[in-house]
Amino acid sequence: MHLAYPAVLAALLFCTGLYGVLARRNAILVLMSVELMLNAVNLNLVAFDVWLSKAAEETLHSGQALTLFTIAIAAAEIGIGLAIVLAVHRNRGTADIDKLRDTAEGHGPEDTDDARTAEPAAETGRTGKAEATA
Repeated sequence: MHLAYPAVLAALLFCTGLYGVLARRNAILVLMSVELMLNAVNLNLVAFDVWLSKAAEETLHSGQALTLFTIAIAAAEIGIGLAIVLAVHRNRGTADIDKLRDTAEGHGPEDTDDARTAEPAAETGRTGKAEATA
C-alpha cells in the first residue's frame, strides 16, 4: 500500500477534528474532536513507521511505540477532561463553552446593575448592598 492513502485519511481525520474543535459549543464534543485529531496523528505515526522500516530495514518500530504512548496520554486526557466537564456541569448546569466563557469573564447573571451601584452608594454614606453584607 502506498503512503499517500493513510496520509490523506489522516489529513481528513485531522481536519474533521479541527473543525469540531473550532465549531462546536459542547465541551464533550470538543473533547471528542481532540481525540479524533490524536487518532489522525497516531495513524500518521504508524504509516510512516511502516514506510520507514521498509526503507531502512529496521525492526525497532519506534513509531508504533510512540503511538502506544500517545494512546495512553489520550486516555488520561479524556479521563481528566470528562471529570472537569462533569464538575463544571454540576456547578453551572451547562456544558456550553460560550456560556462558561461569559461567566468566567464576569458577564454572568450575578453581575447585575445592583452590584455595580453598591460601591458608590457605600462611599456616599447611604445604606447599600456592601454595607448590608458586612
